[in-house]
Amino acid sequence: MKVVNSLKTIKSRDKYCRVVRRKGRVYVINKRNPRFKARQG
Repeated sequence: MKVVNSLKTIKSRDKYCRVVRRKGRVYVINKRNPRFKARQG
């Protein structure tokens, strides 16, 4: 999982990416392609 400054760039890489908020952190998760996982905050 990457920690990134901007999640918008990773979200736009694949159409299955979802932006989720958990415990004050913002995550990008992708069920189809787990290599696009990312976290912010």
